[in-house]
Amino acid sequence: MAENAFVNTYIRTISSQPVTYPDNYAQPPSNSLKRIPVLPIDVPPVPERADKPGESSSDMELTLKSLKPAKSIVVTVKGTDTIADIKSKWDSGGGEVRLLLKGKALQDAKLVREYGFKGGDVVNVVVKPASAPVSPAEPLASKPSTPSLAINTATHTKKHGRIPSVVLSPSPSITGGPGSDDGRRTPDILLNLDGEGEPSKDVTAYHATLANPDMWERLLGFLNSEFHTNTEAQTAFEDFLRAAKGVLTANEVAKIRDHVGVIGMAGI
Repeated sequence: MAENAFVNTYIRTISSQPVTYPDNYAQPPSNSLKRIPVLPIDVPPVPERADKPGESSSDMELTLKSLKPAKSIVVTVKGTDTIADIKSKWDSGGGEVRLLLKGKALQDAKLVREYGFKGGDVVNVVVKPASAPVSPAEPLASKPSTPSLAINTATHTKKHGRIPSVVLSPSPSITGGPGSDDGRRTPDILLNLDGEGEPSKDVTAYHATLANPDMWERLLGFLNSEFHTNTEAQTAFEDFLRAAKGVLTANEVAKIRDHVGVIGMAGI
């Protein structure tokens, strides 16, 4: 048992040591991988490039033909020419020229070889005549002004304008008009939408009370007695002041704040 333990320890110690090979070390042929033989394969030659129609730089002839007016010419072009170069060979008389090949419009910036032209192809030409200069439009005759219906609205101290009154005429079937039994006619009923004719409310005293800084000072004192903190009392004061914004002017609000000593918090 002791011998076996010694041998195992010795083997583990040796296996942990690095193995260093000399520079001229060669692996035994028996341990080398066998090379796979490479079979010779004949490589076909590279095919020669065949020029597509219209790609060569040689000249070719194209026929430009138009129906209106009936005209046909033969032009010589190269594959590197643009469609705009072909258009320049057509006398358009100042009109706009369009070239069509088998119903397809040709773009000016493209080359001839991009469309695959062949010698003798017929290109249709469409000429759009130049537009005549537009004469300045004659001034329209002044039309008689149409009488407009003007509604005279009286201005009030309120922000909105006066709403016009509406007159309701009762139906003749229910009134004593001509042909009725008693011959009497019921007077027209005046429906006033803006409150005119009604007993006017005295808003002067109400506005004067709201604009009185002393009233707001007493209100702030009451709010301070009801709320626990000064911040809550001022917040409630701002709510009351904001509610009166539609009645008070900016100058009156400023006077109230200067008298009470509360800086604006609600933007009024």
